[in-house]
Amino acid sequence: MSELLCLGEPMIEFNQTAPGGPYVQGFGGDTSNAAIAAARQGASVGYVSATGRDVFGDLFDGLWQGEGVDTAGVLRMEQAPTGIYFVTHGPSGHMFSYRRTGSAASLMRPVDLPLELLRKARILHISAISQAISASACDTVFAAIEEVKAAGGLISYDTNLRLALWPLARARAVVEATAAMADILLPGLDDARKLTGLESPQEIADHYRAKGAARVALTLGDKGVLYAGPEGTETIAPHPVEAVDATGAGDAFDGAFLAEFLAGGDGLAAARHANAAAALAVCGFGAVAPLPHRADVLALLANEQKRGA
Repeated sequence: MSELLCLGEPMIEFNQTAPGGPYVQGFGGDTSNAAIAAARQGASVGYVSATGRDVFGDLFDGLWQGEGVDTAGVLRMEQAPTGIYFVTHGPSGHMFSYRRTGSAASLMRPVDLPLELLRKARILHISAISQAISASACDTVFAAIEEVKAAGGLISYDTNLRLALWPLARARAVVEATAAMADILLPGLDDARKLTGLESPQEIADHYRAKGAARVALTLGDKGVLYAGPEGTETIAPHPVEAVDATGAGDAFDGAFLAEFLAGGDGLAAARHANAAAALAVCGFGAVAPLPHRADVLALLANEQKRGA
């Protein structure tokens, strides 16, 4: 049984390498990325989702199994496809085109949940994107939360906001309700400002802790991380790296934080570790390939400690 379960929507990526050029196939989906990130940090991880019984579902099976992510909680659907998206590049930067309506993950229902796996998990990690893709997927997330909490497990929640999927008013209502059920909250600053109407990182952290989250790790982009929890409050400085692609940096943070928290139970130490993991994740292209392994993160932290000594 996996100590950490991540629930959500995996998506196959097709990224255009140059304007008018060919597409390179990759993998996406925030909670899938987080599961792989946690596994690379040494955590015992499983994924809960649905994919089509198609070639793309087969590709994800191979990816997860190769990364050590347990797939016992992944349902394969005959009648629905695995979601896909395309990345093109223009004057304004990355442009995303999604083909996820009617995808297997968007059709997930509470009855599809692997209850025994959920009851044994120490932490369930979920994302607001998984609540936004359909009403049944949203119901499934809430049902999973209830199952894990009833069994004494913890809830980790990334407030990942995609306004193309739902209006801000609905997003605010659902995220606020879910945040009140979370033990660990992992928001990004830009999204949190839209969701709360608050501006300063400290106000946002205080807001979510008042909701009931014992630990809040608010990522601040190139300004680092604000952590607030029973271990104290600290703004953790960013690591100086040559950033080339921020895709998946937040997912790298989530997975590394949860893996380190499971290993040691210290949220502040987990935030410091995850901050370094996210820095390494922006040094390569794509969401999955640059996700660092534990040895890489420890090496970065050790080297910086030597320089500061």
